[in-house]
Amino acid sequence: MTIIDQEDLINSVADALQFISCYHPLDFIQAVGKAWEKEQSPAAKDALAQILMNSRMSAEGHRPVCQDTGMVVAFVEIGMDVRWSSKLGLEDMINEGVRRAYTDPDNTLRASMVTPPWGQRRNTGDNTPAIVHVRIVPGKQLKIGLTAKGGGSENKARFTVLNPSDNLVDWVLETVPGMGAGWCPPGMLGLGIGGSSEKAMLLAKEALMEPVDIQDLIARGANTALEQLRLELFEKVNALGIGAQGLGGLTTVVDVKIRDYPTHAASLPVALIPNCAATRHIEFTLDGSGPAEFTPPAPEDYPDVTWQASTNATRVNLDSITAEEVKNWKPGQRLLLTGRMLTGRDAAHRRIQELLEKNQPLPEGVDFHNRFIYYVGPVDPVDGEVVGPAGPTTATRMDKFTEMMLGKLGLLGMIGKAERGPAAIESIRKHQAAYLMAVGGAAYLVSKAIHKARVVAFEDLGMEAIYEFEVQDMPVIVAVDSQGESVHQTGPAQWRVRIEDIGRMQ
Repeated sequence: MTIIDQEDLINSVADALQFISCYHPLDFIQAVGKAWEKEQSPAAKDALAQILMNSRMSAEGHRPVCQDTGMVVAFVEIGMDVRWSSKLGLEDMINEGVRRAYTDPDNTLRASMVTPPWGQRRNTGDNTPAIVHVRIVPGKQLKIGLTAKGGGSENKARFTVLNPSDNLVDWVLETVPGMGAGWCPPGMLGLGIGGSSEKAMLLAKEALMEPVDIQDLIARGANTALEQLRLELFEKVNALGIGAQGLGGLTTVVDVKIRDYPTHAASLPVALIPNCAATRHIEFTLDGSGPAEFTPPAPEDYPDVTWQASTNATRVNLDSITAEEVKNWKPGQRLLLTGRMLTGRDAAHRRIQELLEKNQPLPEGVDFHNRFIYYVGPVDPVDGEVVGPAGPTTATRMDKFTEMMLGKLGLLGMIGKAERGPAAIESIRKHQAAYLMAVGGAAYLVSKAIHKARVVAFEDLGMEAIYEFEVQDMPVIVAVDSQGESVHQTGPAQWRVRIEDIGRMQ
């Protein structure tokens, strides 16, 4: 019989979540390093370099690789011979571990969970509760897999029930482009096939816990139909040309993981869930001898990649920028921003809309005229930081507010990650504004460009409050120019053709 102590479980969960906040799984970051080595797209290669540099910086600085430190999902296998020394239930113990991890003063993580999930959506303040899945299995050990799933990739989860005669590969290849770039490729795709609707989704999520091994599979060849399906999807998804950050390039996914389960004869449930460039997961086992221990990767195990701003980048003074300057920017142009910008994301935009609808003024200090807004929800600062990791959030969620911000409030442009939808692009073209893209998955690197930060409105929204940032040489690229041309449309289209040409030459 194994006795699991309450504090051993709580401390193991807390330590594991702290660990994965700043240390990428080594197999994943090495796969990204190999993608960087072979990448031929300059924009994608630059984005990959930022992601790799950010990973090393986060490990050395012991700070989160991404500002979205995730929703905690726990997969728990309890041996039938396990007994407990605890006053708390299993979920309560896991949630106490989450609470300790996310409120750790030495490495504070961003609290993102809100309740209720509709209406007022108040932040719980400590990132609880976790999503917990439990299995009872033979044995005398407790096995736990933890993942901290970012909203950008979680929001791109897809599910369908195909007819048994439908082509599963075709569905995946039709679905992935429609997911856009908000999931921050390159990453992994988890595919769940079979079971029921909820079982397929769970299979896909569990598949993402598996190690990156597609290159080993390519080298030895497939032995099963499932392995052959992985190889086919890996090749064909990358042939879509989506590339890092959706800019167009050779690598969209570093692996495809699949789990399946028997299903009803009339059904073919299929779930697709991506993991982003901030992939975070870990597994550990408790056997009653004490809490789990976690060993950081050695510095020499990281890809030897550094990033520096391009010498061809255009320096932009945000404090004196004019509409004429914005009109002269070209799609794909690299910029280094210096000066003051405001921040805001979903909740702040919603409040602004409510104020305008009531003919009420914006809060003091909030003036968007001739300014840029950065879509971000930063991590709280620690140890003298101006701000914690502060990478961009998915801009598409703010599309419905774009006309309001540009047309009514005089905004010159926006900064975020991923593509913009047709309505937002039309509004950008109409007002001859611009949308700039920062690299998702490079949050700690981006934060080093922020020299001052202060909350100017809606402080009660926590990480969704409006800040004013003062930045120096913040790297971005022009993703949508004043004429409405989007690199997220042109880049993948160009690289899809180039990949076809490369394939014909081989």
